[in-house]
Amino acid sequence: MADETTQPAEVLEQPANGQAAEEEVSEEEEEKLPFPTAAIVRLMKARMDQDKMIKKEVKIAMNKWLGSLAMQVSKDMNKFPYVMMHLHEFQKAIEPYTSMEAFQKEKDRILSHMDAIKKDIERLERDLGKREEDAF
Repeated sequence: MADETTQPAEVLEQPANGQAAEEEVSEEEEEKLPFPTAAIVRLMKARMDQDKMIKKEVKIAMNKWLGSLAMQVSKDMNKFPYVMMHLHEFQKAIEPYTSMEAFQKEKDRILSHMDAIKKDIERLERDLGKREEDAF
C-alpha cells in the first residue's frame, strides 16, 4: 500500500515564496527538439499572465509543433520551381496560416450581419402580424 504522504513525481516542491517552480527541459531532451526551448518559452510568456507557469510537456509540445509547422512551410516552398527562395515564396507558403485570422474576422462579420437581418425579419413579422390582426 502506498504511503499517502508521498506525492507523484510530477508535483513540484514549493519555493519559499509559495509559487511552484517551473519545470525545465533537460539538455538531453533539448538536443532532440527543433528549436531552443528558452526562446519559445520567452515568446509564450510575453503573451501570458505573469503568474502563469508552463509545464515541461507543454514546452516540448509547442517546440515540436513549431518544428512540424516549419517543415510543412518548407515542404510548401519546395513546390516552387525556383532554385532561390525569396520572401514572396515564403509568404505564399505561410498564406494558409496567416489568412486564418482574416477568415475568422470575416466569419464573425457575416454572423453579426445575419443576426441583424434576423432581428429585422422578426421586427417585420411582428409589424405585419399586427397589421393583419388589425384587419380582422
